[in-house]
Order: sequence, then structure tokens, then C-alpha cells
Amino acid sequence: MRRLTQLPYRLLSGAAALALLAGAAQADPVKDEEVTGFRFQIITGDDSQVTRRIAEDLYKRLVPTFGAFRTELAQRRRMLYVAIGPTALRDAVGRRCDCVVISAFTSSQVWRAVTKGVPGRAASMTAVYAEPAPADQLRLAALLYRRPVRVGAILGRDTAFLRPELESEVEVQPLALDDDINHTLNRMARAEVLLALPDGDVYNPENVRNILLSTYRRKQGVIGFSADMVKVGALATTYSEIEDINTQVAEIAASFVATGELAPPQFPRYFRTLVNEGVARSLDVRVSDEARRFARSPARSAVRMAPAPAP
Repeated sequence: MRRLTQLPYRLLSGAAALALLAGAAQADPVKDEEVTGFRFQIITGDDSQVTRRIAEDLYKRLVPTFGAFRTELAQRRRMLYVAIGPTALRDAVGRRCDCVVISAFTSSQVWRAVTKGVPGRAASMTAVYAEPAPADQLRLAALLYRRPVRVGAILGRDTAFLRPELESEVEVQPLALDDDINHTLNRMARAEVLLALPDGDVYNPENVRNILLSTYRRKQGVIGFSADMVKVGALATTYSEIEDINTQVAEIAASFVATGELAPPQFPRYFRTLVNEGVARSLDVRVSDEARRFARSPARSAVRMAPAPAP
């Protein structure tokens, strides 16, 4: 992946490795037939403070599920790896075992790039992606403008797979390697909002400032893909805290333990909203409290939102 795609997750990749293993002090990969009981292992790509916080919180959420698990009901795959970040995902994929892998804090683009080389293991791998769900971002745009809005999105190689999901609601513009980003932006002059997706072809260090300035001059709001992007000039985004992602990972793990069925890869289920109030004022967007409170929390597992605006 190219640089900017990794920026929101840069603290989650590195050379060092840290593992927390429930039920036994064994760090080496093992085959299922060598495992007694049901275990989980958290694999990380570094030992930074942020990564330790993620691992410690996740460990506490997983222990109750695995501690109460009855071995006579164990699934055939009795080792579950949780990979925190891209480096850990590559580590987990490379382990030779009949195990289950849940990836977290890795973008959908990196997930697809890493896992496409092991198609035979697809049924035993899943993920909670790092970036916001496009559907939630589109809903946020409608809440911000208090009406349906014309939304555009630029897709490079890393996000081309999202086109079928987006094109019924979004004006999609592809960006080839040799395309000029300004020409692509000019083709989106009718869009009121630009939906930004983490794609290194589009949102790289050379392009981001230009995109934010160009859309700002056109009075186009940018729905960013991270809180950092909002801080540097995007209008708003939905975003998930560590605890939000970890809750979803723990729910997927508990469901697998109970049923033997592994949920498919998915975008974050729980989120909250961040708005750049200064940019909103400059764009003449009157942000309602309803838009600011747009969220889905683990406690309620229900979105606090109004009915969709009528066309």
C-alpha cells in the first residue's frame, strides 16, 4: 500500500512482535491437533503504547468467552488469532495452522491485498476494517446538509472494488495511474460532497492538500476517512475508537465459538461523528445537533438518527 493509505494505522505497524496467549504460555504457531481446549492469541506488529492499549483492552474482552468455553463443544478449529494491524495480519496469514484469523485495525484495501494470496484460507479469515463504512459516511452527508446531496467519489486501484456498492448512490470517477487529479476533480464539478476513501493512488501526500483546497474553493464538502483528515480540512467523518473496534472483534469471536460460523469481513459497526465546525461555517453548512450526535454505540447497538430526508 502507498503511504497515505497507511497513515491512519501507522502506529499499528512495526518490526517488533508481541503476543498475548490465553490458556497457555506458547508463542509459536501450533497445529489444531496439538491444541487442547480452545485458545486465542493476540498478534501485534509493534509494542507501542497505542498497540499495548489495544491488546490489553481486547484481551479483557476475549477472556470471558474463552474462559467459559466447554471443550466438549469446541469447534474443529480451536486456535483463534486476532491480528492487530497490517504487520500482524501478514504474520498470522503466514502461520501454518488450521486456525481462524480475525484482522483488526487494518484497512479493507490492505486486507484484500494480503489475503488474495491465500484464497484457500478465505473461509477461516475475517476482519473488522479500520476505515468507516461508506454507507454510514453517506448517511452523515445527508444529515449534514439536511437533504439528499449529490456525492462524488474518486476511486483508484485500491478502492475500485467498491464501485458496485457505491455507484447507485455516488458519482464515481476512476483515477488511473497517469491521470491528473485536477482533471478528475473538474469532472466532479456538479458534486456537492466528495466522499474520500483511503486509496494511495488518490489521497497521497502530494494530492491531499490540493484536493482539500480545490474542493473548498468549489464549496464542496469532503467527508474524510479519518479524524486526522477532518482536523486538516475535511468537513466531517464517522470514526471508531479502539473500544468500538475491540467490541466488534469480541462479538465476532464469541459468535464463532458458539456456532462455528465465522462472520464475513465487515466495516466498523460502532462509531461516532467528528465535524470541522470552521469548515462547515465556511461552506455555509448549518450543522444540526442531530448530525453531531450521529453514532452507533455498543451499549445500545442502535443508530441515533432521524428518518432519511425525503427526495
